[in-house]
Amino acid sequence: MERIRTVIAYKNYFKDFLIEQPQKVQDKVFKIIEIIEFQQQIPEKYLKHLKGTKGLYEARIKLGSDIWRVFCFFDKGRLVILLNGFQKKSQKTPKSEIDRALKLMNEYYEEKGG
Repeated sequence: MERIRTVIAYKNYFKDFLIEQPQKVQDKVFKIIEIIEFQQQIPEKYLKHLKGTKGLYEARIKLGSDIWRVFCFFDKGRLVILLNGFQKKSQKTPKSEIDRALKLMNEYYEEKGG
């Protein structure tokens, strides 16, 4: 199968989140990343655009009744940048987590020079 997108992590935010998770969650996260890399059309149950944000997405991980989210965005179309992640404890994604992801996305573009 041919890779359609490249997924990379911005700084250590994603890695720091990932190593705190149980192995089953880590495995599921890697499965979702694989779907993002290799599937032309990514089902919304795995990757969803957050309304009201400029290009911020959440990768959606569900294991049993537990839910995790990893924020990401597209840079130059085929490059996906992973940001922070968290375990979701309520129906609504906390504004503080979205704000943090937006801050990291802006930081990424500032460092990149654009």
